[in-house]
Amino acid sequence: MIEAQRNASFLTRAGWHAEALAWDAYNAWYRAKGLDGASDAGGELLQRLGPLTSTHKIARINMQRCFPEAAEPEIDRLLRGMWDNFGRLAGEMPHMHLFEDDAFFEERVEFIGREKLEAARDAKQPLVIISTHSANWEISGTAISKTGLPCYITYRPANNPLIDERILAARADYGIKLMTAKGGDGAKELLQTLKRGETVALMNDQKMNDGVEAPFFGHPSMTAPGPTKLAMRFNCPLVPLSVRRLEGARFRIEIHDPIELSANPDKPAAIIETVTRINQWIESEIRKAPEQWFWVHRRWAKDVYRDKS
Repeated sequence: MIEAQRNASFLTRAGWHAEALAWDAYNAWYRAKGLDGASDAGGELLQRLGPLTSTHKIARINMQRCFPEAAEPEIDRLLRGMWDNFGRLAGEMPHMHLFEDDAFFEERVEFIGREKLEAARDAKQPLVIISTHSANWEISGTAISKTGLPCYITYRPANNPLIDERILAARADYGIKLMTAKGGDGAKELLQTLKRGETVALMNDQKMNDGVEAPFFGHPSMTAPGPTKLAMRFNCPLVPLSVRRLEGARFRIEIHDPIELSANPDKPAAIIETVTRINQWIESEIRKAPEQWFWVHRRWAKDVYRDKS
């Protein structure tokens, strides 16, 4: 990242600084509103602006594909709920440091299954934790940190290195201090982490072009096998973590029982079977609160979206 900054042109660096100023203004604007006010304001704003974006059509196609039985008014309701949730997330981000305080966290977050992570911490048992882009997913890292379980969390660096630095600093303020970027170096770091007997956490709900094909809502979908491969390689539990928005800026975190790793002696088949179980868990969580999942990414092949554009 530092080398990229050094090699960037003057115009590129100027653009980064302009974007960083806008980022700072966004944070200041929402911080001034307080957590609940920012959550409400963000939800209202995105309900208006979200449907005007090109990603709104992608979300609609995804919902229609996953819920073919749903009438258009129901799809419209879910889309409004999705933009409300994402807007709330955007409004809440500048206030995430508040959740570092234990009393504030306990007031705002119902944490189910915390003892499972604490038991792994005490036993020095490494875990592979998986989660989804649902509700305010940033809360999950804070929840893990509350247990004292050493955990490296993967993330995708922002394209703007100045904003990326701000995001990492903000995450450190609300307890997420061990981060590793996605990619080759990040993968090596995850391997080293598990070798040390520590835990890793990854999102496992988006398309990965060079992943493995497994059904998702009844349709073949390229899915990242990384968490499955890590759990199999180190023979450690594959633990799902879910996040649910209860009302406003209040949440429920739940640590679920581990997903059973396939015992199929054919390793490629075992990987696909385990990835399929992960997708089934993700499906079940999405169905509980569809409007809280982030539907705007292209989960399937390009022609699914091209045919309906």
